[in-house]
Amino acid sequence: MYNYDYLIVGSGLFGAIFAYEAKKRGKKCLVIDKRNHIGGNIYTKEIENINVHEYGAHIFHTSNEEVWNYVNQFVKFNRYTNSPVAIYKDELYNLPFNMNTFNKLWGVKTPKEAKKKIEEQLKESNIENPNNLEEQAISLIGKDLYEKLIKGYTEKQWGTRATELPAFIIKRLPVRFTYDNNYFNDKYQGIPIGGYTKIIKKMLEGIEVRLNSDFFKNRVEFENLAEKIVFTGMIDEFYDYKFGTLEYRSLSFEHEILNEENHQGNAVVNYTEYEIPYTRIIEHKHFEYGTQPKTVITREYPAKWNKGDEPYYPINNEKNNLLYNQYRELADKESNVIFGGRLAQYKYYDMHNVVSEALKCVQENL
Repeated sequence: MYNYDYLIVGSGLFGAIFAYEAKKRGKKCLVIDKRNHIGGNIYTKEIENINVHEYGAHIFHTSNEEVWNYVNQFVKFNRYTNSPVAIYKDELYNLPFNMNTFNKLWGVKTPKEAKKKIEEQLKESNIENPNNLEEQAISLIGKDLYEKLIKGYTEKQWGTRATELPAFIIKRLPVRFTYDNNYFNDKYQGIPIGGYTKIIKKMLEGIEVRLNSDFFKNRVEFENLAEKIVFTGMIDEFYDYKFGTLEYRSLSFEHEILNEENHQGNAVVNYTEYEIPYTRIIEHKHFEYGTQPKTVITREYPAKWNKGDEPYYPINNEKNNLLYNQYRELADKESNVIFGGRLAQYKYYDMHNVVSEALKCVQENL
């Protein structure tokens, strides 16, 4: 006899949704997490009365009404609109690429003028079959935009020169010929009032949660606790890396409390020159229109990933995708293990994708 119907490894969004839905259906669940907090990478921590996104900026956006209604049952969302700015050598540009960007870059005022300028640069590039990311980007948006707003940022993010990165990484870039700084095109967008941890707490109410509990350190014990396992960790680690190690890019975060009310005037500011080691600075109070006397900022540094580091971005090139498929074949044969989330499925999911995948998993398994 098992103590639980489901052991859920990981208390992030996927695991918390599955646990919540399983409990609603009368199932007994145990949720474990190796960290000392719930919520995975969407965890927010209150510092100076500000909800700090401990693992980088998380802005919820979706065009899926079902997903939007689902998350709103747990907490109200504000009307935050993601409008990042980019700084290159003390010049400030709006993102995504739009008429405000083009006006600052070239002095153009109309969409016709902007399109003409881009077309001129595309002709000058003379690139017909892009062989790398640099050529692909220049062939899409010209040299000026590439050199100021893409090159340095991308090379920092991926840890290698753009000429050595495959073209497919930048298949298409968002270019808008309107004066609209809204980064996303989605119908719904916002930040949960009170932070993301509030959502996870609501989902896990009445469910046993054990923190500082590493599945792999007590694997046999944990596997014998429940009839089925929902695993949201790295799929290659689950199989003891028997086919090899999947690759990721990692991140590190430097949080700082500043004795000032407003440091940069925007929640997200990207730094696109290569010489500045961080990719962006996040000022968390602006996610919730804060008026606190102090502010908290976070510098985000891309990092090489090694085993034991926190994985953030899967490197979905041909080599890694083939390796993942080998693990996926093993996973498909499991009768009592369910794999879900970005690490178990080796995909870079936005939050709305995770919600959608979790609800789909619930429909198939509960």
